[in-house]
Amino acid sequence: MDLPPAPAQRVGLPNTATATATAMGEDCAPRLPLLRRLLKHPRMMHYNRLIVFVVIVNLGWAVYGATAGNWWTSQHTGLSEIAFMAQTNLAAAVLFRQQYILNAAAWLATRAPKSWPLQVRWTLGKYFHLGGLHVGTAVAGTLWYLALATSMIRDAIAGVGDASGANTIFVATLATTFSVMVVMALPRLRAAQHDRFEITHRFCGWTALILMWINTLFVINGDRGGRSFGAAMLTAPAFWLVVASAGLAIWPWLLLRRVPVGCARPSSHAMIVRLNHRGIPRVGTTRAISRHPLVGWHHFANVPAAPGTTGYRMLVSRAGDWTSEFVDNPPTHVWVRGIPAVGVANVRRLFSKVVIVATGSGIGPLLGHLLDTSVPAQLVWVTKNPRLTYGEGFVEEIEAAQPDAIIWDTDALGKPDVLQLAYRAYVESGAEAVICVANRTVTEQVVHGFEQCGIPAFGPIWDS
Repeated sequence: MDLPPAPAQRVGLPNTATATATAMGEDCAPRLPLLRRLLKHPRMMHYNRLIVFVVIVNLGWAVYGATAGNWWTSQHTGLSEIAFMAQTNLAAAVLFRQQYILNAAAWLATRAPKSWPLQVRWTLGKYFHLGGLHVGTAVAGTLWYLALATSMIRDAIAGVGDASGANTIFVATLATTFSVMVVMALPRLRAAQHDRFEITHRFCGWTALILMWINTLFVINGDRGGRSFGAAMLTAPAFWLVVASAGLAIWPWLLLRRVPVGCARPSSHAMIVRLNHRGIPRVGTTRAISRHPLVGWHHFANVPAAPGTTGYRMLVSRAGDWTSEFVDNPPTHVWVRGIPAVGVANVRRLFSKVVIVATGSGIGPLLGHLLDTSVPAQLVWVTKNPRLTYGEGFVEEIEAAQPDAIIWDTDALGKPDVLQLAYRAYVESGAEAVICVANRTVTEQVVHGFEQCGIPAFGPIWDS
């Protein structure tokens, strides 16, 4: 339903993020104790906890190596042990970025019965924070390679060890390459220079993989003793780690294909893209598309086809250079690769009823869930002139699936406090959890506002 202006005054909506936290604290059920509230802060989210966990585990191994392991002594450096730690972490980093792994984690987490305690289901719903393991292992692997390069240079200066000069150069280049990737992946730099981050991550990653192969073969040849090179290679753990890393990196590209698309532009702000090729994605998944196979990959939610049509849809909204070009000059074909990945809103399966909050084009990733009514939902959609922006048919489709939807037209009603609007919907609907897809500021405001009150809330974490 389209809300009239009056409710905005009835709930006393504050207009700033700082006021929101105070108002929410007064209105909501008893807030969590201070320690638990601190753990619900965005900086303490599960994603960051997993990063810290991985770093601590690796720090423990470094302490062991420096003490009981004798990896660093005046006469000997455990180069093979250090290299193994580096390669293990980097293989894990590639593994934890695989769509199959993410989908498996989501499938397993959402098998929990709704009769389980809310706190348990709340924690399971954080499965999409698994990317923290990718970041943690990538950072740890980079630090191990820096330690390996430093150790090899130290040995060369001291005249100990048997590492060749060529291999030392390869390892130093590897450490530098991974360091560049880590720096470009820092959140602020990645957000400001996303295209450069993507290019750096992709091409430095492939370069590093080639260098890892060369380095590994150098090490195996140097350590083989009286064995043949083939026998030494097949029994070296480092060889199989590099094989696994290469296989995992190559696999999504084996599924690369160019597919035709149909585009409908309801306004200058949005484009509805229709795809109809083999393998229709499941509701609640996202897929990366690109106009050029090597660069410019962007993820969009897969939405079921409109009634009477086949295939599936994506909603592309003007939000940057790439999407603006897409809306202004729609393509006839796009590239897809890999498999669809489960999105954040799939957590709804863990709860008996949810409030789904979207602002503007955030409705796109949520549309498939709104059309699938297997889990009752209350929609709160804050957007400007929805019928003009997204088309009559698009809005009517939402209203047909969600007849009680709260659609707040900011052109007519002004900008509300999204958190207060969502909280009112949560109380009135009797939902168990809240899912929010908006810009980063609003998403963190809504998720943190609910979670500090002990209410499960979920939203994107911008880790790609």
